[in-house]
Amino acid sequence: MDAEDGCSKIIPLALPKGVKKLCELCQKEAHLQCTKCRVTFYCDAEHQQADWVGIHERICQLLVPIRTPTIFSLQQAGRIETRIKKVELIEICRLVTQGKLSEGKYQEALPAAQFCLRCSIDVHGPSAVQLVPAFLQLAEANMGLGNLAVVMELLSQAEWAVLKSPECGPAVRHQLHRILGRLHTATGNLEAALLHFSNDIYFASEAYGLHSTVTCGGYFLMANVFAKQGRMPIVRSLYSQVVHTWHYHLTEHLRTQVQNVENPVTVLEPCYDNSQQAEVDKMLRTILEFAQSDSRKDSTQIALAAHCLAMLWFLGGDSLKALGFGSTALQASQLIPNHDLTEPIQGLLQLVNGLQI
Repeated sequence: MDAEDGCSKIIPLALPKGVKKLCELCQKEAHLQCTKCRVTFYCDAEHQQADWVGIHERICQLLVPIRTPTIFSLQQAGRIETRIKKVELIEICRLVTQGKLSEGKYQEALPAAQFCLRCSIDVHGPSAVQLVPAFLQLAEANMGLGNLAVVMELLSQAEWAVLKSPECGPAVRHQLHRILGRLHTATGNLEAALLHFSNDIYFASEAYGLHSTVTCGGYFLMANVFAKQGRMPIVRSLYSQVVHTWHYHLTEHLRTQVQNVENPVTVLEPCYDNSQQAEVDKMLRTILEFAQSDSRKDSTQIALAAHCLAMLWFLGGDSLKALGFGSTALQASQLIPNHDLTEPIQGLLQLVNGLQI
């Protein structure tokens, strides 16, 4: 089948000629060739199609000048130009990988992540700190697929690169410790998970601020570990930190959005894409369900979490979910003596009802 229509379909394949070729995905001996670029090879049609869907469709023709040796490419100017093109490819692959990871398409993310790492090694060398983002994305994809042994190997290489590079920034260190914490949570090493989430929070606060939504993601993951240990007072405290951060963030975002539209009941611009919306929704639902089932029945926590979810879905354009969570928030807020949550919740419900008219 052809791919001229731009769809992610398998493209015509042919036997490669000349010297021994290696599969783009697994590095085993290749028997098939991409007939579009003619510089990429595969061991079988399954790996060819996986690579096409994962990344090759985007970079097929970009590989031709890089993988076709000429007299110019062997000269200094040619080597510099090739390096620049590889840097561009790294960024393309990074963005494609991140998009697929955000959508939970871990298998499709693998080809882009693998190519990004290989290209990064070509540009920066085998042990440079610039490889860490590629290691982390590849680890994230394998984490989603349950390949924990592969994740451990990738993260050990990322840790080594960071240890050798004191100048490595806090944003990268936060990402490294977060996925290490998730790995140790998955393998049951809870104390190690807590240590890494502590470092995650520290470096995230340096990069983004103590009260950023990025930083509070570390608090949420840490709370989940404490929940596994049965340490509920700490869980309540951390969940409270998370929900207060999100409540402030969403309140400010809603206020800004409403001020920027002529008609208050106009459908607003979504503040997150679908994958981000789902991730935040899952986190806030976890906190709401915990608060509702908790023996302490903290009405403030229930009201805050439900109000967050109502704002999230109102901003996301789902008025039914916004109305449901808003009603839950209003009921909880009315159980809190002398609290100022009731009025903004009622205001949100008025906006939601206005959309349904």
